[in-house]
Amino acid sequence: MILITIAQKFLPVCSNIIVNFTCRTGSSDPYCIVKIDNEAIIRTATIWKTLSPFWGEEYTVHLPPYFRTVSFYVLDEDSLSRDDVIGKVSISKEVLTAKPQGVDGWMNLTEIDPDEEVQGEIHLQISVLGYGDIPRKLCCQVLEARDLAKKDRNGASDPFVRVRYNGKTYESVVKKSCYPRWNESFEFELDETLADTGLLSVEVWDWDLVSRNDFLGKVTIRLKIAQTTEVGHLLKTPKGRQHRTLGSLRLQLRLRDEVVLTSSHYKPLTELLSQSVGSQLNGNWPDFIMLIDETTTAESRQEVANNLVKLFLGQGLVKEFLDVLFKLELEKTTEPNTLFRSNSLASKSMESFLKVAGMQYLHRLLGPIINRIFEEKKYVELDPSKLELKEAGCAGLHRQQTESDIIQQSSSLLQSYLSELLTSILQSASYCPLLICQVFHQLYLRVQERFSDPDLQAAHSNVKFIAVTSFLCLRFISPAIMSPKLFHLREKHADARTSRTLLLLAKAVQTIGNMDTLACCSKEPWMVCLQPAIQQGITQLKDFITKLVSCHKSEDLELQTRMSLQCGTMEKEGFLFLHRTKDKCMPMKSPFKKYCVTLSKDTLSYSRTQHSKKSSFISLPKIRAVEKVEEKCFGSANVMQIISSEDSGQQETLYLDCKSVNELNHWLSALRKACSHNTNTMSCYHPGIYKADRWSCCHQKEKSDPGCDKTRHGVTLQEWYDPLDADLEAQLIYQRLRSVKHAMRYCSINILGLLDGLSKLFSILQDLHDAHAAVEEEERSKNKNVFLELQT
Repeated sequence: MILITIAQKFLPVCSNIIVNFTCRTGSSDPYCIVKIDNEAIIRTATIWKTLSPFWGEEYTVHLPPYFRTVSFYVLDEDSLSRDDVIGKVSISKEVLTAKPQGVDGWMNLTEIDPDEEVQGEIHLQISVLGYGDIPRKLCCQVLEARDLAKKDRNGASDPFVRVRYNGKTYESVVKKSCYPRWNESFEFELDETLADTGLLSVEVWDWDLVSRNDFLGKVTIRLKIAQTTEVGHLLKTPKGRQHRTLGSLRLQLRLRDEVVLTSSHYKPLTELLSQSVGSQLNGNWPDFIMLIDETTTAESRQEVANNLVKLFLGQGLVKEFLDVLFKLELEKTTEPNTLFRSNSLASKSMESFLKVAGMQYLHRLLGPIINRIFEEKKYVELDPSKLELKEAGCAGLHRQQTESDIIQQSSSLLQSYLSELLTSILQSASYCPLLICQVFHQLYLRVQERFSDPDLQAAHSNVKFIAVTSFLCLRFISPAIMSPKLFHLREKHADARTSRTLLLLAKAVQTIGNMDTLACCSKEPWMVCLQPAIQQGITQLKDFITKLVSCHKSEDLELQTRMSLQCGTMEKEGFLFLHRTKDKCMPMKSPFKKYCVTLSKDTLSYSRTQHSKKSSFISLPKIRAVEKVEEKCFGSANVMQIISSEDSGQQETLYLDCKSVNELNHWLSALRKACSHNTNTMSCYHPGIYKADRWSCCHQKEKSDPGCDKTRHGVTLQEWYDPLDADLEAQLIYQRLRSVKHAMRYCSINILGLLDGLSKLFSILQDLHDAHAAVEEEERSKNKNVFLELQT
């Protein structure tokens, strides 16, 4: 399953994918490519030897408002030949816009039809010539096209345009370009019998000398012959084709289109929310958080929790917010065994908080043991019903291992992994983020106060520890062990053998977190061989929690410094192949050399080794565009270019060759976000290189000629280490509160003293609604003016 969130303007889209498909060989190694308007932005991990893959990957993609389709291609990885395309699903922007709650369901994979793999735009100018007694003629000027599909092995096409009107046809070809410039005019005798309209057909094909020509797209225009029109058209596919089903794919895809206002508009709402959890509480303000809790549905609870946690993190009040939720949850709980086990707002908020504030801590804690398990790839199995002797191999030169041998060996390995992990957990108290320590300290005290009955003290002695482990172990550490890729601990999913080892280790950690070895052994008796190690782990975990909750005291300045390190910085580092060019042409041989590239807050720098002095710097404010390069230029589909300007006004281009499409898009995204406030950005660029006195993409001869493709500054991926955006979170909370106004008014009847506060909230929501309406009216006015200018 893949979760993708796509955000237009300032927000992303979400999608979850489960796939079932058929394959003649009986097995496949499937992976998924996600494309936005035919540009690949995500490649999932490969799931080996299965026809029912489950990815479980989550992405948030920020997009500009002009995107048209989101496509999912399922491919079968082949190490010896080209990967086979199994099928695809395409969803248009119109479909996503019509379903604001998102798309969630199974969709049929369809086969890939080359005639339907159409992309790009064509620029036409159409006019009518002749007046009075002079016979009138229709003139169609074909200017250029851009971003056409690549049909030839050299990574380009040989596009020719075919213009048809009134039974007459003209053609013109441009070789080796996906950005052709024809600049040709074609005249047709006007059919006066058509009265006021005519039908003009413009087709684009890839010319091939030996095989049949490949279809690149078509535009059919019904026009009024009395006027002159100059406009760009999207190339379209032929209609009416039927496809056979190749399997099905389950998607969870959601489009969020949000207009984020300036910070001043959200200040009253932010202040009101801050008062509801602040240390100087007035009246019934905590009931306001309770009101949000009661009006939040199960489907939206995770999203609301994420937004609230990030908002209060930005305000420095997340500890107070979580403390209010802890108290609300404890008031509802009578049985300690069910404490924080449901998917309440408190549980979801705490889970979100740990992911935002503790991801670096998690990587440092689990990284070594996860890497060890992946590298060793040992066969580990304790359940006799799942043992496979052929997987375990031989014990010696001629002796096959018995079941007891495998279980004994597996038990020893798991105890070794568990011992290493528990040692890491004990040592992690010294580097656990202070804010996490403070939150767990509050939780520890609240639970201790709630279950402090002297008569039940012995029965409730472990409740305060279990409250902490229910989040730390069951909702944070164990899920990361089972799915390390989803927590960014590994680049690829584990194979079946490693996945089983990780699952057994996660079960052991969950048992320790529950602090009940008897319940585990009664459900899964084959875990009894780990009982001594688990019992020792429970004692060690109690010592760790005692130490953790005693680390909560800290100066505010130090707390803010350490917290800023946990919430993400604009830094990225990695080894890439690099080439830098100024005014010189591209050399014939491969110009790339390996460098360690570092993106910091203000500069992009690189050096030959990770620890050597940085040899060159590019100031981020000088970067004008960060875009992809055509595959044919360097024989690689994963090359990007960074176009910057020097103080002298000279333009400079830096080329970076990445090892995969994911690495390429992560670097593109990081650089675009780092340069998001640059003012001197380019609106168009050359996706090719300047070589042999011309651009390889559009064949223009001057190096200073304007670009032939539009830049994509707004296409970015959301990362876990991205800085918090308080205005965006406030906008999302505003939308949420506005959607439940009636439910909040109904629930507030039973809460005395809250009506005045609710009236203030509704007034703030109305002011924000009016501000959005003013922005939308201004946008409509701009669009109206543009339309009138075009008509004129």
